[in-house]
Amino acid sequence: MSVSYVDAPQWLFSSWSRATAEAGATASPERVRQIGEALLARWCDPARRFHDLRHLADVLNRVDELVEETHEPALVRLAAWYHGAIFDAETKATYEARGGENETASAVLAHEQLLGLGVPERAANRVAQLVTALLRHAPDPADFDCAVLCDADLGMLAAEPQRYKSYLADVRKEYEHIPDRDFVRARVAILTRLLERRALFSSPLGAAWEDAARQNVQGELVRLRKEWAALGEDPADLDRPLTERPALTAAIPVVHAPAERAAAAPFDDEDDED
Repeated sequence: MSVSYVDAPQWLFSSWSRATAEAGATASPERVRQIGEALLARWCDPARRFHDLRHLADVLNRVDELVEETHEPALVRLAAWYHGAIFDAETKATYEARGGENETASAVLAHEQLLGLGVPERAANRVAQLVTALLRHAPDPADFDCAVLCDADLGMLAAEPQRYKSYLADVRKEYEHIPDRDFVRARVAILTRLLERRALFSSPLGAAWEDAARQNVQGELVRLRKEWAALGEDPADLDRPLTERPALTAAIPVVHAPAERAAAAPFDDEDDED
């Protein structure tokens, strides 16, 4: 049975209302709640198996763990609410775009809805910028708010082993239309690229998750290589550049793979002092 937004814990509604108020929303409480309920309905789409209501709650909880490092915590929380609002895990979207979560479209939605709630334009722009930053997961070290959001989103990598195992099962179910060969090869490429990074987490507090995350990723790589062999594939193929359907390295989440800077940044604000 799919989860409905009416089943969402009450603290989620409170978190949403508080964040919008702190961001400067002037709309009525009824309108604020209406938009919040619509967002929760998006997160409860039955097509979501990992990027669902639990993921939203997990990211918000991890933002709270790192909140001491933020400059504008309300805007970081709002970015967490919107970071996966637009989602499509269908085959075409997965192969041709970036998989289920569409950060660019989610940023546009955030900007439009927050302005509609009376949030000042600078704050709405900033939330949209934060959402878009998750396309590449490579925050400027001086941008503490962006670092916290990226770390909160990647925090699942540091989950305790059973939770990590459950996360992997949910991700595979969410992208079950992708053939095993494509899924394994792309995910190995992503995980290998992650382990080559100097650090997975950018914020000082998030750095405490580094060792656990690397252990989980390394363990998953071992299992994926065994799965690849069980498919009858040449193990050496996993170490060759991924030239077949290269978009899959962006489409299959790790939670997210780090990517190149987005070509367009429609919410950049030259007057933004953040």
